[in-house]
Amino acid sequence: MTEKWRLFALAGLAATVAYTANLSPVVNSACLLIIGVGTVWACFAGPRRRGAEPRTAWLLLGASALAFLVGVLLRPLVDTPLVADCATVPGYVMLCAFLVVMLRQRQSVERHAVLDGLIVCVSGALAAILLLAAPAAAITGRPGLESVLAGFYPLFDVVVLLLVVNLTFTSTTWPVSLITLLSAMTSLLIGDIAYAVIGISGRTYASPLFDVPFLVAYGLIGVTALHPSVTRLGQAAKPPVQAWSGGRIALLVPALAGPFVLLLVLEDVTWAQRTTIAAAGVLIVVLLVTRAVTAVQSQVAAQVRAEHQAMHDALTGLPNRYLITEEVARMLGRLAPGGVKRVWVLLLDLDGFKFVNDGWGHDTGDRLVIEVGRRLRDRLPAAMPLAALGGDEFMAATLGDEDHALAVAAEIQKCFSRTFGVRGTELTVTCSMGVASASAEAGHPGTVAEALLRDADTAMYRAKAEGPGSTVVFDAAMHEKVRERIELEVALRRALGDGQLSVAYQPIVDLPTGAPAGAEALVRWVHPERGPISPATFIPIAEEAGLIGAIGDWVRQEALRQLGTWRAEGTVDDTFYLSINVSGRQLTDPRLPLVVSAEMLQYGVPARCVALEMTESVLVDSAGVPGRVLFELRELGCQVLIDDFGTGFSSLGYLRRFPVTGIKIDRSFVTGLGLSREDDEIVRAVVAMSHALGHSVIAEGVETRLQRDALAAVGVTRGQGWLWGPAVPPAEFAHHWHATGTAAALSGRHRAD
Repeated sequence: MTEKWRLFALAGLAATVAYTANLSPVVNSACLLIIGVGTVWACFAGPRRRGAEPRTAWLLLGASALAFLVGVLLRPLVDTPLVADCATVPGYVMLCAFLVVMLRQRQSVERHAVLDGLIVCVSGALAAILLLAAPAAAITGRPGLESVLAGFYPLFDVVVLLLVVNLTFTSTTWPVSLITLLSAMTSLLIGDIAYAVIGISGRTYASPLFDVPFLVAYGLIGVTALHPSVTRLGQAAKPPVQAWSGGRIALLVPALAGPFVLLLVLEDVTWAQRTTIAAAGVLIVVLLVTRAVTAVQSQVAAQVRAEHQAMHDALTGLPNRYLITEEVARMLGRLAPGGVKRVWVLLLDLDGFKFVNDGWGHDTGDRLVIEVGRRLRDRLPAAMPLAALGGDEFMAATLGDEDHALAVAAEIQKCFSRTFGVRGTELTVTCSMGVASASAEAGHPGTVAEALLRDADTAMYRAKAEGPGSTVVFDAAMHEKVRERIELEVALRRALGDGQLSVAYQPIVDLPTGAPAGAEALVRWVHPERGPISPATFIPIAEEAGLIGAIGDWVRQEALRQLGTWRAEGTVDDTFYLSINVSGRQLTDPRLPLVVSAEMLQYGVPARCVALEMTESVLVDSAGVPGRVLFELRELGCQVLIDDFGTGFSSLGYLRRFPVTGIKIDRSFVTGLGLSREDDEIVRAVVAMSHALGHSVIAEGVETRLQRDALAAVGVTRGQGWLWGPAVPPAEFAHHWHATGTAAALSGRHRAD
């Protein structure tokens, strides 16, 4: 199909040349059949094979081409051209129907275009009547209908050509199929004008040369249907509406001048001709005035629509941030100084919305947002301002005291007590809400309104930290925490470049022997002024600030370099491995396996001595690129461990779906071992499951010998925790856990225990 349009164009050109040579009636008929039948086949087969839409339009074009072919073949064979007209006229009707369907498919039917077409058609009809149809009808010896049709064929072509031109006016690009279609209609117009001119002298057929424009039109229509760009003809690609564009004016000016030109061209103008020209002129003026009024109305409507779009959310139709901020400012301006009422804003964000987008697609997420907006608007009072701030955030504003604001918050939370039916799926979501308020004395209304939104946003994030479905009222202390968080982020960025970060190593011990089986590399930060800062404080900041990837890469490189040094110095034996944390952001980089492979080669570390740790939530989101990265890392020979197992989305599904080699039992389950039967059973079940899947098990947070013994009793072979020491700098780790030194002594002591 890719080259068929080229072959068809060459065949059409060759047949047209042969027809023009007028070798014989048989050759001419054969050429007509070749081009005509080929075009009919192209119209029916080409768009269908390429999936061009709409199908109905191309069926109409194929039927039109067939009708034209019948008319062209009959015209030189019959004495009465009306027989051929019985096929040709329906062909024009179906051709117009094809173009109208295409315009509707492309959403290109505009009042401007319709009125432009009517103005030009009236002017064209006037010229066709006075210059072609009337002189032809005056010829005696043949039916009047035959003469009138001969004169009106150019008008049919003008209508068709205008419809095609409208396609060009509503196209941002001109694909090949559009150009060939426009050229085909122009060729039809030329051919019909030629026949109309000879019709004035009483002839209905002259020579094969007069059929050449129709053969060219046939060939171009066939190319239109076969070219790959045929699929773009049915796609909406409208530029902004221009009521008085240069192209439109270029069409209208000749049409408006048409009646005046005819008065100058015609000789001995009769009363009937003057009446016809006057009627046509009045109609053109009426259409032009209507068009001017329509253009003004469209401009006003476009301006109103643009203003609405600028002030409202495109998805839900609710007011946007700009509009509700102005409304909040007006509410603040109406407050009485010293009054008890305050302006309250309630900002809410959907909990778990990311999982909806990832699990059911963004279209479902959009539908959910629309349903949430509709439910909120239905539940809250109609006079209460409600806005969609983009994404999955909404905001409401109200006047009153704190009890009233909390009552409104409770009403909002009730919107989420029922599931949302979206595309046949029942979705359960909650919202986290931040509430903030201001009084009349707070300051300038515009400035205070912006501050209120920031405060509500701060409170909303605190609500998210407290758990799904929480509502938090803003207080001034939150400002200090926000400021501290920003300062820590700035300091963390500086720390990454200034060498303030370091890597500490905590031993992972073989329980039966007490010997170090490996170690976990943990990042540490010592601020030059604040001193040591807990990872529990700065790791979440790194994740929110987008620094976790850079920090993770630096820790990995430093840990691999240290392991390579220890192996070369004999500090650790050949079985010792290093466990390194990997964030979800790092797993989205498809180059990670290649980078890790190059680093292991650079530092002389075999892949079996590297374990990559990730949380359960990372695996839940590991579709697409992260999943492939995990498999490639495993193919390198690295171990893949699940950290903090049991605290997140624990599932056998992802343990089997991804190349996991081991799990680390969270310290919260280890703490109660030997004291809580429930914790004992949970750990026993996790160990049994892991062994069944062939996974290793490491227990975190081991602090007592009782916990160590209980773990050994249920089959856990490795542990990590303060029982064997905290994470320490590399020199201290090497001193305490040298393969030929303290480690061996500790191993013997543990065996004695």
